[in-house]
Amino acid sequence: MFDPNQSRFASFSIVSTLPDQAIDNVWFIIDNDLQNVFPLSNLIKFNLVNSDGNLSYDFIQGNELVATFDSPYPYDNSYPKSLVVYDSGNRQIIATPSEINI
Repeated sequence: MFDPNQSRFASFSIVSTLPDQAIDNVWFIIDNDLQNVFPLSNLIKFNLVNSDGNLSYDFIQGNELVATFDSPYPYDNSYPKSLVVYDSGNRQIIATPSEINI
């Protein structure tokens, strides 16, 4: 699951609200910080939070905060409050929860 060699996408709402580097950072976190560390289902949730003016990603499992990953990217209030990453087995997509009916 979440194989970096599979096709990866971001929804229109994600692409239109987050900078490319912030989107790429989601894949980096999954590949380098979550894989083989946490048990992952095919749906991962992150809350996007303002951490002293920079974007941080709160990794949420079962409605509980599991880990926070800081980034060097500036936070913007126009960012979605949360995002999900879904792995269908063939493709992976970053989207807002409302886009995949969560």
